[in-house]
Amino acid sequence: MPNTMISSVKTVVVVLMMIGGCAASCKRDAAKTAVVLDPASAAAVKAQFDVLRDSVDVKWRDMTESDDQKIAVTRLLLREIKNQPGVEASKLQELERANARLKARRYTQQTMANSDLIDRYDTAQDSLLRAVYPVAAPNDNAPTENARNFVEGLRQLDEGVVGFRLQYDRAASQYNTYLQLHQTELQSLGGKYADLKKLPLFTIGAN
Repeated sequence: MPNTMISSVKTVVVVLMMIGGCAASCKRDAAKTAVVLDPASAAAVKAQFDVLRDSVDVKWRDMTESDDQKIAVTRLLLREIKNQPGVEASKLQELERANARLKARRYTQQTMANSDLIDRYDTAQDSLLRAVYPVAAPNDNAPTENARNFVEGLRQLDEGVVGFRLQYDRAASQYNTYLQLHQTELQSLGGKYADLKKLPLFTIGAN
């Protein structure tokens, strides 16, 4: 075979090998891309789950901050009426102590699975407010402008409780549903994802 023909054949073989190598490389790159973009992949599941977890945490924080504010406003209201005529110091101290104990009695995201804890906390806070209003605003007439503002603020915060709980339940329900659907992928990630549990809800009968 002439040298020129041999050289041409070698050139063709080299070109074909290069094309084949590029094609294989492209297939590998495409496969890598497909894994990254696959919505069913563990990485994609983790990313979406983290978004849902963050949403739950935000709703819980908003709810507890509102409750903290209610406790703080109650404290300010009791302090505001401290020197008003006819207010019994012993009664005021009793109300202040009850208000100061509320945070320690409040349920958490985990302990609220026991609905009795929610009921007991709600009863304690409702009983406190029912006792505070007649002292702070007899006949619905607070003695000072600050006291009136505090009473109105307390009522608005109290009315917002149901809304905060509904928002939390919606976020926690989405979290629970996603966890149920993708628990296998999440467990494969290990660490904190290996033993995730569904979150309890405020809604009676919901899991």
